[in-house]
Amino acid sequence: MPDNLPPAFVAYPRLPGHQLLSLQGVDAAVFAHAQFSSDVTALPLQHWQWSAWLSAKGRTLAVFQLLRLAEDHVMLVLADGDADAIASQLQRFVFRRKVKVQVHADLAVAGAFTAPEAASGAAIAGGGDAGWELDLGSDALPRTLRIGPVEGFAAGSEADEAAFALAWRQADLRFGLPRLEESQREVWTPQQLGLDRLNGYSVKKGCYPGQEIVARTHFLGKAKRAVQLLHAAAPTQAGDAVQQDGAALGSIASVAGDLALAVLPLETSDAELQVGGVVAQRVPLLEGLAR
Repeated sequence: MPDNLPPAFVAYPRLPGHQLLSLQGVDAAVFAHAQFSSDVTALPLQHWQWSAWLSAKGRTLAVFQLLRLAEDHVMLVLADGDADAIASQLQRFVFRRKVKVQVHADLAVAGAFTAPEAASGAAIAGGGDAGWELDLGSDALPRTLRIGPVEGFAAGSEADEAAFALAWRQADLRFGLPRLEESQREVWTPQQLGLDRLNGYSVKKGCYPGQEIVARTHFLGKAKRAVQLLHAAAPTQAGDAVQQDGAALGSIASVAGDLALAVLPLETSDAELQVGGVVAQRVPLLEGLAR
């Protein structure tokens, strides 16, 4: 557990920015499979995977955890929120599918920097009124995510929740998980965001929005950029340029305190990087979050 967290965080503080959206009905899995980048129908029950929703041009609108809780129930954990807008957009594609799109204000998401009690890898533990437990870490950085009724989690002070949410977001970036602000949505391809590291998209399943572009980039070897973790000596913002030897090299896609995920060319020199005229140090990404 990070040294700077208050003792109360050993429990399960809420992650107020996380939102939940469910797809329920006999066509839930098939509908999700047709809309999202991962192979939903191949996912076993009570397991989860990383997935994304892409535009028709293959640009990433949202990155999320996709849980297959039952034959007729798929749930999305949206770390960057926007559940209402995504639900509204998804509803346009339901047509005659037997699926109900619902945002869950009755459920909350909480986390802890401890190993799960029962969940492991992609396998989900729990269910029903007890909620669900997910393994969202690795041996190097264990984390547990819990989903359950709002009243099941004690809300901390606003300052404590903000501090924990920042620590959680920084851990996401250390694993290479992009956290996208509104300005960075529909900007990057899944390859540029490194979603292959998380098994976050499929190039083998059938059609989904943006699939042709994703597959073409994959099979023709045209991915020229990917994410790199940087430690910035001064505050940065998503969209800031990353420079090397005075020339623009790439830009920042995600920020969490003094850490940032930048989309940079796959082949770069070892020369110093700068953001806003200040040195930015390269930091190795952690492995172990692929599911």
